[in-house]
Amino acid sequence: MPDMNSLIGFTLIALGMALTPGPNMVYLVSRSICQGPAAGLVSLGGVALGFVVYMLCAAFGLTALMLAVPYAYDALRFAGAIYLLWLAWQAVRPGGGSPFQVRNLPKDSPRKLFLMGFATSVLNPKIAVMYLSLLPQFIHPANGSVLVQALVLGSVQIVVSVAVNAMMSFSAGSISNFLTAKPGFATVQRWIMGTVLAGLAVRMATEARR
Repeated sequence: MPDMNSLIGFTLIALGMALTPGPNMVYLVSRSICQGPAAGLVSLGGVALGFVVYMLCAAFGLTALMLAVPYAYDALRFAGAIYLLWLAWQAVRPGGGSPFQVRNLPKDSPRKLFLMGFATSVLNPKIAVMYLSLLPQFIHPANGSVLVQALVLGSVQIVVSVAVNAMMSFSAGSISNFLTAKPGFATVQRWIMGTVLAGLAVRMATEARR
């Protein structure tokens, strides 16, 4: 099992990335605003299935990687740090868009909503990097089975992301109206998120290799 420090650290990163606008959030919020919270939740089911696919692939792949090439962690660590810095820049860059901007989308059937949510999740580069570059930083072979640790941490990411996105789906309309009335709040939120992500990136890049 992962130790408590790993669980807390990974949970915070999963939360930060879930709150950072990306393809999944944009799609779910757009669906919720245009077609209602129920449509957003059906889409979220597809997104969650995509998370499960990534978790299983990464868990079994990381097990093989750690047994064969332990020093590959350095490459994964720096790749993850670079990606976090890129997310930080996307959060604070001038002209950055908001996922809560109202978009006109046609109404789709539940089946199509689910499949589109799944496709958006599987093709989301942020989730790929989350599992391939960030997840390994919180796995310690000394704590037992690498596979079990990967599955536990992956499950944490799924629970955190589904919870955050479910809340976004239910409150998308209200948040959109609030941000339209108070655009300054969105700017502050973007800078806070960018600072947190940049700090995580620096910590990851300077962390001593295990």
